[in-house]
Amino acid sequence: MNGTTAMARPPEPDWQAITPEGLCAYRDAENRFRASAAARTLLGEPDPGATIGWQSVALPGRELPVRVYRPAPARDGGDGAAPTALPLILHVHGGGVVGTAAQCDWATSHLAARLPAVVVSVDHRLVDHRTPLSDAADDGWDALRHVVRHAAQWGVDPARTAVFGESCGALISALSAIRAKETGLELAAQVLVNPVVDVTGTMFDHPSMTAYAYSPTRAAPLLRLLQRLGMPAGADARAVSPLYADDLSGLAPALVVVPTRDAVADHGRRYAERLRAAGTPTRLTEYPGARHAFLTLPGVERQAEAARTEILGFLRAALTA
Repeated sequence: MNGTTAMARPPEPDWQAITPEGLCAYRDAENRFRASAAARTLLGEPDPGATIGWQSVALPGRELPVRVYRPAPARDGGDGAAPTALPLILHVHGGGVVGTAAQCDWATSHLAARLPAVVVSVDHRLVDHRTPLSDAADDGWDALRHVVRHAAQWGVDPARTAVFGESCGALISALSAIRAKETGLELAAQVLVNPVVDVTGTMFDHPSMTAYAYSPTRAAPLLRLLQRLGMPAGADARAVSPLYADDLSGLAPALVVVPTRDAVADHGRRYAERLRAAGTPTRLTEYPGARHAFLTLPGVERQAEAARTEILGFLRAALTA
């Protein structure tokens, strides 16, 4: 998962015809590429002011890998002083069917180094023929609760905690923010980047879905696969669709980042509207011309830098006040 040797990227499969075996083989190869040095021209170089390492979190019935970013010693306690508990950012990478925390090193390491903070990025279970979307959602929430409950062990201040997710990871982060309110876990902020927030029957009814279904990327087939595998027969799609949550009041202040050339752009817009209507402080920022996953593609997306800067400023205001 965290190899660094150069390698070729596998061709995108036919999402409509892919078999269970084909899906596993493709995403293993694609995730190895995303974690490789060869991918850095697209995904960007990690911030040298952060240390990065994989850890394993023991959760009920499973071990969950997380990628942990911390300020390098020179930035945090380098003078030999006792370390201070840092803000916690619980991050969830984009990609419900394929994806790895390593693809987000450029943005997450920057937050760890510059805020500074401890960023724990969840390598959640990926949706496939045996794994529904609810499992991925549980991974995000259970990881958040685990780190907060063991805050001293992780060196974090539980009173300064935020969630941050991209695409399907933003769906998981939004659900975690809702669960946090319901259980009394206080969050300081939530950051939702190009969020997918509707996997119900209305998932494809939003105008942006029609406008950008096949350009600039082939979004529709992959999203249909996510919906088909993630919501098996009899599953409650509303339970994992933040857009249709019964109560969005009293949630942590939100930053919703929307690239405009994105099939799910209207997901983000509508969710921001619902948050505001419920009284949750919400900032919606649109990046004209940017495409889905632009924050993970600084090598080709010129607006990634501006979005990263905005996210850093928003979290700094929320977590260091």
